[in-house]
Amino acid sequence: MSHRRRIPPDEGRRALDRWLAEGSSLGRAETATAVRFTLDELATALPGNSVEVRVPPFGAVSCMPGPRHTRGTPPAVVEAPPQVWLALATGSLPWHDAVRSAQVHASGRRADLAAALPLRLSAAGAAGG
Repeated sequence: MSHRRRIPPDEGRRALDRWLAEGSSLGRAETATAVRFTLDELATALPGNSVEVRVPPFGAVSCMPGPRHTRGTPPAVVEAPPQVWLALATGSLPWHDAVRSAQVHASGRRADLAAALPLRLSAAGAAGG
């Protein structure tokens, strides 16, 4: 089953472009849109259910092919604050630096998103390879 987008790609891309220009001074609603858009992009690029990526308070997605978890805490979880997640998604913060400095929490064997980040975003906002 494919991921159901919550944010239209053009709206999400605009919010992400504004975040790139304004950073942490961007308003809460637009930051939430940028986060949800990038989570949508991740889930579209890496369909599956073996890793849960959480960016509280704005959203979470399941992604990456592999064993599916059905209840309780997933075996692989990645959690980051919104500003850190957006920096990872756009490439301004490398994955390994974020993990090493404890800016992102990654637990479980499959919780390494280094190969998926930064997201590859086309001009239209779709993830691509």
